[in-house]
Amino acid sequence: MLGIFWCVFGAYRAITGIIAALILTGISTPGFFGGFGVPRGLPFMPFAPWMGGLATLIVVLTSIGAVLDLATGVSLLMRKSWGRILAIVIAILSLIKIPFGTALGIYTLWVLAPSASGAEYDAIVDQS
Repeated sequence: MLGIFWCVFGAYRAITGIIAALILTGISTPGFFGGFGVPRGLPFMPFAPWMGGLATLIVVLTSIGAVLDLATGVSLLMRKSWGRILAIVIAILSLIKIPFGTALGIYTLWVLAPSASGAEYDAIVDQS
């Protein structure tokens, strides 16, 4: 179940990153939002050319985060030996992503961090 949660969280991060990048690209491109009947763009979105660079940075960082989240989910679902360690590391990093990352990080640490959980995980690990 924890692996499925990480896969869903990775997809969520990818989708929200794409939406944020599209909005920032729209702000940095004059007339990008002009197709909605407003010839100069939306009035509450001023032209800011530096937002294009910020959009690129957001796409790169969210892509890396989403790939790590998906790798964590897949490694837990496939019962890889390195999956538990990766999940603990990514859970600690995701604690700052309020509210979903915090909840998933706390749940992951609660499930996988105790030493008894390590022994249980090692018992079900796929040794191939």
